[in-house]
Amino acid sequence: MAEQTDMIIGIGRRKTSTAVVKIKKGKGNIFINNKDIKEYFPLPFQVDEVIKPLTVTETAGEFDVYAKVSGGGISGNVDALKLGIARALAKYNPSLVSRLREFGLLTRDPRMKERKKYGQKGARKKFQWTKR
Repeated sequence: MAEQTDMIIGIGRRKTSTAVVKIKKGKGNIFINNKDIKEYFPLPFQVDEVIKPLTVTETAGEFDVYAKVSGGGISGNVDALKLGIARALAKYNPSLVSRLREFGLLTRDPRMKERKKYGQKGARKKFQWTKR
């Protein structure tokens, strides 16, 4: 177990988003890029997805979460934060790892956008072929 004043850091990534998450003992406040979670993610299902590691491990009101997110869009940010929080919790208390893994919260989603190939319109789309 870590000390009460220590901040535990977890890094989460998804697509092109990167989240640096710091957790410490507190009242359950969550700040993302110096904004409250409800302000940063206006939709309730996004908030639920971000705090999923805390609800699964039943530590929802125990920790204050401070996160810095950069790159990507909303969907990538949500998953990057979720992974960052889960990794920080796993570092704080290794006995939570099995519970987090059970819900697939410690697995990084490797899917990335496929690159555009030369001589093509996109990653898969080709230019229209003309016979004459």
